Amino acid sequence: MTATAPETAAMRRALELALLGPRAGVNPQVGCVLLAPDGRVLAEGWHHGAGTPHAEVDALSHLAESADARGATAVVTLEPCNHHGRTGPCSQALIDAGVSRVLYAVPDPGEASAGGGERMRAAGLDVESGLLRDEAEEAIRPWLTAMRLRRPFVTVKWASSLDGRAAAADGSSRWITGPAARDDVHRRRSEHDAIVVGTGTVLADDPALTARSARGLLEHQPVPVVIGTRPVPPGAAVRRHPHPLRVHATHDLGAVLASLFDDGVRSVFVEGGPTLASAFLRAGLADEIVAYVAPTLLGGPVVALGDLGVPTIDRQRRLRLTSVDLVGDDLRLVALPRASDTDPPLVDTTTKTTTKEL
Repeated sequence: MTATAPETAAMRRALELALLGPRAGVNPQVGCVLLAPDGRVLAEGWHHGAGTPHAEVDALSHLAESADARGATAVVTLEPCNHHGRTGPCSQALIDAGVSRVLYAVPDPGEASAGGGERMRAAGLDVESGLLRDEAEEAIRPWLTAMRLRRPFVTVKWASSLDGRAAAADGSSRWITGPAARDDVHRRRSEHDAIVVGTGTVLADDPALTARSARGLLEHQPVPVVIGTRPVPPGAAVRRHPHPLRVHATHDLGAVLASLFDDGVRSVFVEGGPTLASAFLRAGLADEIVAYVAPTLLGGPVVALGDLGVPTIDRQRRLRLTSVDLVGDDLRLVALPRASDTDPPLVDTTTKTTTKEL
């Protein structure tokens, strides 16, 4: 595609604006910059959350004069939507405002919301797609993954000792990591729509499954989800969560994710211990891995992961590290599954996704 230097700079700014919006929720993070024909920035906007104006409409609302939109260029991180939800279609809003050119980074993968580009072209606007697409894909990867796969984006988290243990020999595990790492975990919880554990973790640890800081509960709380057939005790801490507890009495992880997606959940944070973490990884249902490694040794039988269905070394599950950071005294590694011609498939499409010891 062709783009001027001001248009490219505007897209980089739009990506910055997009990330000001909430990461969790059914709607994507989107940013928009409006440019005059001479390349001057006329207005900026981003999506502030469900029920608020979308980025394009937010930017239009910040124009000094509504007539300034005539002949302007809209630079948007995601294809302007083409459907009526809580708000009207952004593609039509840009048409009505008199914008003459639209550049967007990533096509909208939504079944109902896609098609804004074609709508604007049919109205006579100059529309191009793909400007800084790779950067935009990375910026809103969780939402795009969820919409493309029709299931929530899955982050699997665990904490372990340097020798790969998730708990001491007697099962005690509080605390392997330090306070800075635990604060980081709570921040990440708050960036997801749901937090998922198995019934084994509920019975062993009685977790609250909230996102907290030293000052109390964080503003956004993930919905608590428990997977497994054993009952959750009436007095369990998770039953006092700000959101109603969701229990999925099944071992079919694919069915659980499908149900959550249908209810508007676009991202889940799996903190269910070795059995549940291994089940998601074994089934190829982990989109991101966040592992905290503490500089301590435990030994013993309680390892951070169990069987992953790797019978021999040439079937190992290779990952791509995206960040390695010290968080307090602990090491945090973030990795993505990596598929290549020599790697095993990360998604098993021939068998049911199950685990029996949740």
